[in-house]
Amino acid sequence: MGKWVWDKTTFDKQSIHLWKSFEIPPGARVSGAIIYITVDNSYRLLLDGREIGRGSDWKTISAYDVKSLLSPGEHVLAVDAFNDRLAGGLIFGMEINMAGRPTLTIMSDDSWSVVPLDEKDWATVKRPSDSWEPVVVEGKANTAPWKPWPYAVVSMPPIQPIELRFWQTAWFQIATLTLLGATMLCSLWLMTQLAAQSKARRFLEVERARIARDIHDDLGAQLTQLVLQGEVAQSEQPSDSPARAQFDQLCERARDISRAMGEVVWAINSKRDTVRDFAAYVCKYAASFLANTSIRCRLDVEPEIPEIPFDLPTRRNLFLAVKEALNNAAKHSGADELFLRVRCVGEKVIVIVEDNGRGFDPLQCSRTGNGLDNMAQRMNQTGGMCSIISQPGAGCVATFIVKVKVAGRRPWFKTSSRAREHEMEAAVLTGAPGPIDAHEQ
Repeated sequence: MGKWVWDKTTFDKQSIHLWKSFEIPPGARVSGAIIYITVDNSYRLLLDGREIGRGSDWKTISAYDVKSLLSPGEHVLAVDAFNDRLAGGLIFGMEINMAGRPTLTIMSDDSWSVVPLDEKDWATVKRPSDSWEPVVVEGKANTAPWKPWPYAVVSMPPIQPIELRFWQTAWFQIATLTLLGATMLCSLWLMTQLAAQSKARRFLEVERARIARDIHDDLGAQLTQLVLQGEVAQSEQPSDSPARAQFDQLCERARDISRAMGEVVWAINSKRDTVRDFAAYVCKYAASFLANTSIRCRLDVEPEIPEIPFDLPTRRNLFLAVKEALNNAAKHSGADELFLRVRCVGEKVIVIVEDNGRGFDPLQCSRTGNGLDNMAQRMNQTGGMCSIISQPGAGCVATFIVKVKVAGRRPWFKTSSRAREHEMEAAVLTGAPGPIDAHEQ
């Protein structure tokens, strides 16, 4: 080991920074490297800026195996030392064995430097600054006041290089930060788009409500006035007058237009965009449509139909398909009873129009008319399904199935309802009553 070295002045409660650099020749392979050190009174030892040990008993020498930390090139030894009282000193020795080369020995002597305490990054600086002063040799080993000495030598386990996992490397952290930044930008863009879409949707709903209100209040009132005027003019004509028959046709035509306008108002009204509203409207329409016929209308509706959103194109096409089925039953079935069933199973709305009429051959009708094709085409446009089951003398069952989106449903609910949907579809397509209890009105 070298000599006891310290600053040119010594006082109690003193902290100093001691610095020394050394170089391992290029191409050298270090086969062994041990540091021996102690400080009166305590120290913190750093090699190339990395802390490798601490001590607080000057009578005991600590031995550090740093073989794995050394490679060819320049290295820096730094000691953050503290003197509690009386004499202060550092004594240091380092032996570096290299294969095929002379042993390199570094000891504490006047080649070490004292670094000002306010110096930054001093533990990794390769060259000393002009403001740094050399240490002062206080005495040789085993001399007063450090006598007798040493009491013991404590060997530390070999110090290994710090191994960086891939997530600790700079490239991974930069890539992660870049990905996070891109994700944040994408999220902000999506939030902006969502806000714009929400604003546009609210505007569209307000506009649809306004159009529905204007049609109902303006055109509806004018059609009602036209019907009243026609009825007044009709009443003023003789019962056998041709004009009376024409006025009757005019009034009936105006009533048909008023009913069609009511359907348009219902379709575009944003306040009626739910499955429950659809069920109520289609039942009301069926009852009104069949009121003037010999067919008894029986409504079989699920008791608690949810108020889930039902978009305009889907419910419009479903209603027109049901309307076509009701019209076919009234015109061609010869039935005296008709069931209208409405179900909501999971994410699907199922409407069944069943009559007890004379029935028909679906294959024969598909070659002679467009009604069945129109119903199937409307269901295909919405991604739904249309099924017509009939045979001569056995009535007819028309089934329409469309899908609606249900928000906020838990996965296990979806799994359960999915099985229920398949069960219901199989039941209605085979003519079975289905798994849900009916509620007749």
